[in-house]
Amino acid sequence: MQIHQLRYFVAVAQARHFTRAAELTGVSQPSMSKQIRVLENSLGTPLFVRHRGGIELTSAGEALLPHAERIVIGAEAAHEAVQEVAGLRRGRVRLGATPSLCDSLLPQVLTAFHQRHPRIDLEVHESGSRLLTRDLARGRLDLSLNIVSRQPESDDLVTTELLTEELVLVGPPDVELPAEVGVRELRDTPLVMVREGYDLRERTNAACRQAGFEPVIAVEGGEMSAVLRFVEAGLGRAIVPEMVVATRPHLSVARLVSPTLTRTIGVAHRVEEAMSLAARAFREELLAQLLE
Repeated sequence: MQIHQLRYFVAVAQARHFTRAAELTGVSQPSMSKQIRVLENSLGTPLFVRHRGGIELTSAGEALLPHAERIVIGAEAAHEAVQEVAGLRRGRVRLGATPSLCDSLLPQVLTAFHQRHPRIDLEVHESGSRLLTRDLARGRLDLSLNIVSRQPESDDLVTTELLTEELVLVGPPDVELPAEVGVRELRDTPLVMVREGYDLRERTNAACRQAGFEPVIAVEGGEMSAVLRFVEAGLGRAIVPEMVVATRPHLSVARLVSPTLTRTIGVAHRVEEAMSLAARAFREELLAQLLE
């Protein structure tokens, strides 16, 4: 029993005429009659009673008709759904991003993508780079916009580096910072830290320890937006990505030297063959926005 046979059967049952049904479905009348006979043979019973005035359904045909109609309607709906996704008229992108990227780079990209593909659903999951990479590998995300790890990535994941930026020191608006600050000068400076598990916190701790001291933590446990608010309130200084400063131009900013701290941002995804068309389209939008 094939879908096209059921489609022909439904057309004949509704038209009560083979020639009219063939015209409606766009096939030749002999081809339609042949497929109906094949269907009847496979079921082992006639579905139509043929006479001069037309055709009538047999009791078997009457029993089959509602089921065949549901199957044909379902098949057509499935075909339409696939075509909508293939044409990017529908779909979903599950995107992971770190808090600093959600606060800076991501809104512009999301806006541009939504304008281009308004019926593609966007889900943004905010977390640390390590957790995002884990969720991506487990299939919970389609793409991950995060810090490129120094550790070898899974063979199932591909990462494209997007940009490298400096980390800077920020302070409250009413405190004037020098143009440059050495990491060693932060020995007794209260710092506001993002919560455990974020690459930014690990890099801050590592830089302080390399300079020979443990950082003094004034407040810890916040996301990037919270960290910046705490700095604004005068609770301490913070080491943050340079791009987030653009969203808080009133903060005092100093370049970090001895050493200069940087981070590389990349977009990670599973191998090309495993990506949906919507995910590929989002990746292309992301690359286009950054290359402008």
